[in-house]
Amino acid sequence: MDMEARGHSEHPEALRLWLRMLTCTQLVEKQVRTQLREQFDTTLPRFDLMAQLERSPEGLKMNQLSRRMMVTGGNITGITDQLVAEEVVERVEVEGDRRAYRVRLTTRGRKLFAEMARQHEAWIVSAFEGLSARELESLHKLLGKVKQHNTVPTDKPQDMENA
Repeated sequence: MDMEARGHSEHPEALRLWLRMLTCTQLVEKQVRTQLREQFDTTLPRFDLMAQLERSPEGLKMNQLSRRMMVTGGNITGITDQLVAEEVVERVEVEGDRRAYRVRLTTRGRKLFAEMARQHEAWIVSAFEGLSARELESLHKLLGKVKQHNTVPTDKPQDMENA
């Protein structure tokens, strides 16, 4: 039984909506994880790390990756080690800091990520095929209002684009 099914009619409409959104998110994420594994023999965290590096061609330090992905440095190190072994990413020394290095996509990694990103986009588009263009636009606007209402002002730039 998914979380939405547990929401009974006596719950407020907002709670029922939250459970519906959570269920939909989990369903789409499960599909994406399955497709990444089947088509590319990779995981969502590896895809996410490569996506962060694709947005920063000069590379990122490990602590930057950790913050952007909201996971521990140990998780980033493990994923990075795997991707280095597969020659998808490389570690580059940081000038003036012998202890630090940047991680960046290799040429092979950029090509692989470009193909994965094209497929990822197709999977997401497919997940929303049940909605018309007008419904997609309306849902996007409504969720934007929820996001705006719940966003905490900060001086830090957002890592994620304004989606």
